[in-house]
Amino acid sequence: MAPSTTVPTVADIEVPETLLKKRKQNEKAREERLAAASAARKAAKAKRKVIFKRAEAYVKEYLAKEREEIRLKRVARASGDFYVPTESKVYFVVRIRGINNIAPKPRKILQLLRLLQINNGVFVKVTRATQQMLRLVEPYVTYGEPNLKSIRELIYKRGYGKVNKQRIPLTNNAVIEENLGKYDILCVEDLVHEVATAGPNFKQVRSLKLAYFISVIFAFQATNFLWPFKLSNPTGGWRQRKFKHFVEGGDFGNRETNINNLIRQMN
Repeated sequence: MAPSTTVPTVADIEVPETLLKKRKQNEKAREERLAAASAARKAAKAKRKVIFKRAEAYVKEYLAKEREEIRLKRVARASGDFYVPTESKVYFVVRIRGINNIAPKPRKILQLLRLLQINNGVFVKVTRATQQMLRLVEPYVTYGEPNLKSIRELIYKRGYGKVNKQRIPLTNNAVIEENLGKYDILCVEDLVHEVATAGPNFKQVRSLKLAYFISVIFAFQATNFLWPFKLSNPTGGWRQRKFKHFVEGGDFGNRETNINNLIRQMN
């Protein structure tokens, strides 16, 4: 007869209550994670459809605008007139001079424009106030009218957002939606469209709201999302007479549509 043993078998050992509770909690948490992941995938799929539809609508809008401009040019030519295009709603401003020998007023304006370093660039909505400001800082900046291609290339290649006072790259639409979703700006194409058309939420993307208190004092209020663009020196360098006006063979001042060539060289 085999000797009896006091060692319990596996069937005799009861699982501790705490371990059972832990298993149930882990299983419940796993099910919740799977359900949340499935819901997130469905929401992302639906959001992609919305983004694609918006992008298609924007492309149609841009093409219709180009065709209308071509039509107006042809009509003007046929009637022996000149077609004058509408003035741009947005300027792209680039700082080209340093901090030496700057008067207090231009220095303050450059701070308001967030042009703190050489080769920094920002989008500015064209208003009477901003035009007067740009005239005061003209020797220190160059600016012009960016086209759609330039705006898109800048945002896609060098676009950074201001998130919790930090410079965050726009590598994901989630960054844009998290900060500008309340303004119905969900993706990079929404951002490009808002800047290119100077839409109603341009101020939230990057704009200036200025008021004169006295003849020389400005108030500045803005909620900025786009961080100032940090550009490189232009390919081939600046002109030899950099500190003369653009029309005199230099670089500073208003260069209108020629700003697009400069953006290609600096981007």
